[in-house]
Amino acid sequence: MSFDLDSLKVFVRVAELRSFTQAAQQLGMPKARASAHVQRLEGELGARLLRRSTRVVYLTAEGEVLLKRAHSFLAEAEEIGALFQAGRGLRGRVRVELPVLIARDFVIPRLPELLARHPQLQLDICASDRIVAALREGLDVVLRVGPVDEPGLVGRRIGEATMMNCASPSYLRQHGTPRTLEDLRDHLVVHYATDSAPVFEYFDGTTYKELPMRSALTVDNYDAYEAACIAGLGIVQLPRPGQERHASKLVEILPELTARPVPITLLHTHGRAAPRRVRAVMTWLTELLSPVVSELVKPL
Repeated sequence: MSFDLDSLKVFVRVAELRSFTQAAQQLGMPKARASAHVQRLEGELGARLLRRSTRVVYLTAEGEVLLKRAHSFLAEAEEIGALFQAGRGLRGRVRVELPVLIARDFVIPRLPELLARHPQLQLDICASDRIVAALREGLDVVLRVGPVDEPGLVGRRIGEATMMNCASPSYLRQHGTPRTLEDLRDHLVVHYATDSAPVFEYFDGTTYKELPMRSALTVDNYDAYEAACIAGLGIVQLPRPGQERHASKLVEILPELTARPVPITLLHTHGRAAPRRVRAVMTWLTELLSPVVSELVKPL
């Protein structure tokens, strides 16, 4: 039995998103065409794959079986095609999500090299400091700075960014330079938007602890976090890589009381069978970022 690969790709996206509307938007096609693809696939297989309600799409038992094998099947089909395109470079679209700082300062400046080698490759760079659901957003590759708690992602850690405590010269002139943990009780931190209250994390020689702090400002992205510190609005705890560009604007304080290192992990959303173009982009990102991380990061 044979069936249309495009229809299988549409089925996978609909099944993962549980929505024809979202799948059609990500695939750049009308909703009716996405529905027609799935109906064609169901007709070819002689099985109902999805149940549709007014708000959500559910997999049938047959759909569950197909979804478990579809990624590896599609990847194998792409590999077979790649055997005859080995000399023609990569082709197709890869959607990559990166933190703003890493996208802006490290990845985008080097993209001309990658695209010159693979002119038929298309990249969507989603630069954001907000953690979005990679599968739901249709991403192929994500770089996570911090703990990863997303089922369905596969990848590896490429390093751990050591942390540093910083304040601006103007802040220290106004509030004084803290020398001890006790001194921090008279200081402010810039609060990075999370579910928790503002704290100062530190290592006490045995374990990492959090000291509750006061904050006059809460921000929700890394650029604003840095800018608030430079403006003298409070103390921040930053990953050390990349901070040399602020050497005249930020002063390191309390170097013996740093927060725990943050893991840097590169992941994809294709299970055990990532397409060749996705693997190649991940290899390029790893080769590009590992030296940056290793300069100021404890090796794993």
